[in-house]
Amino acid sequence: MASSDPTDPRRFRQVLGQYPTGVCVVTARQSDESRAGFVVGSFTSVSLDPPLVAFFPDRGSTSWPKIRSAGSFCVNVLSAEQEDICRRFASRAEDKFEGVECRASASGSPIIAGVVAWIDCDLESVQEAGDHYIVLGRVRELDIEDPTLPLLFFQGGYGRFAPLSLAAANSRGALTEQLRDVDLVRAEMEQLAAELSARCIATAPVENELVVTASAGSPDTSSAATLVGQHLPFAPPTGAAFAAWKERAEIDDWLKEIRTEDERADQHDRLEAVRRRGYSVGLLNEAQRTFASTLDRLAADPHAVDRHDLRGLIRDLNYDPVELSPKVKQDIRVITVPVFGRDGDVGLALTLYGFPKPDAAGGIDAYVERALATAQRATDLLAGRVPAMA
Repeated sequence: MASSDPTDPRRFRQVLGQYPTGVCVVTARQSDESRAGFVVGSFTSVSLDPPLVAFFPDRGSTSWPKIRSAGSFCVNVLSAEQEDICRRFASRAEDKFEGVECRASASGSPIIAGVVAWIDCDLESVQEAGDHYIVLGRVRELDIEDPTLPLLFFQGGYGRFAPLSLAAANSRGALTEQLRDVDLVRAEMEQLAAELSARCIATAPVENELVVTASAGSPDTSSAATLVGQHLPFAPPTGAAFAAWKERAEIDDWLKEIRTEDERADQHDRLEAVRRRGYSVGLLNEAQRTFASTLDRLAADPHAVDRHDLRGLIRDLNYDPVELSPKVKQDIRVITVPVFGRDGDVGLALTLYGFPKPDAAGGIDAYVERALATAQRATDLLAGRVPAMA
């Protein structure tokens, strides 16, 4: 058995190397306008109020004193495609910035082009910690530059995160039950997304919103942007996979924002079709294209779109026609299936999108069958009960 002695440097590195870390380049501009930068694998958030971050440079580093003297720095989170930049800044090159495209942050520190994110900081404090320093930075500005996969350091080498699925954080305990349920069905979501080369998200109702509790995507996706954790309006015509199984009074309340009686009657007919079929569909139109691109923006930046604007886009979507003719089926781009809980209510909805366009109308039927089978297995995993038709 290998030594467990923590004073053995080799064993220490080996054991701690089982924990993957992100890779960042910390940069600064010194008083003489020269630039300094070095690689850290020990960056972490510390505090929200005040906004503080930290990293831990080696006391023997020759670059750290240059960063310290600048009094401010920028943390550049490298993407999985920037291993060459990582190696350059880890080297002893005379000018590590040669050939590296940068722009200045508010502090004057370099922001490296193409990084996943950057965090611009003022130096808050420095404390000795063995053969390293603990450096605290007070964040003055930060942003997502390019929401792609980050570069990771793991077991002595560089690599990337390849997510099968992601689940939301349980903010203030608001999603405890929903996340417990979604953990039981994530494997089913992953399998469905992989089989159909599509994306699958799980949503759960929380008050008057739908929260994206988990997502799974095709394994070859390179984007790390995700809707997980987003709160979306629970408004017609989306959300039919939840509304269709509610009592009439609840449905009427859900439809109260629709202006005319004829439009509300039309939505009632569509909800009845959803319940009869057992699933909801969204059709291709210009509003759907705009909505899809808006969701991509939200995935990259949760504050990119005003909630009022999002509700306006939803109203123009084309969901759940009463009749699904072969021609209509060719325009289906979104399939949503309900997952039932023990009480017979819809606890989760699985939404499938981004799938390859079927060659013929019958092709979408195969997608629907797969989605329905997944929802049934998920319902079984939750010991759920499908309510009888009224």
